[in-house]
Amino acid sequence: MSGSRWTDDPGVPRGATYDAGFERLAASGADVHGEATLVAALSPGRRVLDAGCGTGRVAIELARRGFAVTGVDLDPAMLAAAREKAPDLDWHQSDLAAFRTDERYDLAVLAGNVLIFVDPGTEAAVVAATAATLQPRGLLVAGFTVRGDGYGPADLDRDAAAAGLALVDRWSTWDRGPWHPGDRYQVSVHART
Repeated sequence: MSGSRWTDDPGVPRGATYDAGFERLAASGADVHGEATLVAALSPGRRVLDAGCGTGRVAIELARRGFAVTGVDLDPAMLAAAREKAPDLDWHQSDLAAFRTDERYDLAVLAGNVLIFVDPGTEAAVVAATAATLQPRGLLVAGFTVRGDGYGPADLDRDAAAAGLALVDRWSTWDRGPWHPGDRYQVSVHART
């Protein structure tokens, strides 16, 4: 696969423009590290894969908190921004559906709507490839906007089960707000069985 809904859309913000939005949020007092806070609380160990890492916001914050983090993204502009901010971290450019590594992680996170931006029809392959990087009892944490016309929580549960993962919990926010069917956002935790 050469692209995704993200990389194929010339109108989406990339690199420094993308980062500027989060800088404005942080300046307004918003917590822009909710994903990292949840991952840090859940991870059974210190090795994390940030799948669809973008400009590295989550990966860099996790590294600051003492985690060994690998970031993977398809978008070269996003990865360039990540590498500029944290050149010592482990960054890889790859389509997530095709990503392979001998490394094993305690937790893999798909933050920032990754699963709704991959090529339509590749979601199961992305979940499977990401799940394949997990240690026994490793966790897959995925957050995305739920739209009635696209990939949703039931699809994620199906694809995770096919990849050997079982649902552990689901919330409506990264700070563990209760989830109810019909919510517009979901954060799911699946564990390797």
